[in-house]
Amino acid sequence: MQILVTVLHLRKLATMDLLGQLFGVTAMTISRAKQEVRPLLETHGHHITASTARFRTPSDIATFLASKPT
Repeated sequence: MQILVTVLHLRKLATMDLLGQLFGVTAMTISRAKQEVRPLLETHGHHITASTARFRTPSDIATFLASKPT
């Protein structure tokens, strides 16, 4: 979970609050995970770039997913 939330946050897809809601943890837990995982990713040559999509609420994600053909 720590790697996933770090990548999602570094891609700027979701706020720490939203990620916390989705994963059932606090924003502080997301922040700590990012602080631990980001240096490891960078050490191994993984530099995460930002996405153009931005989500602030669970309904933003549902709307985005509903608009995409399967």
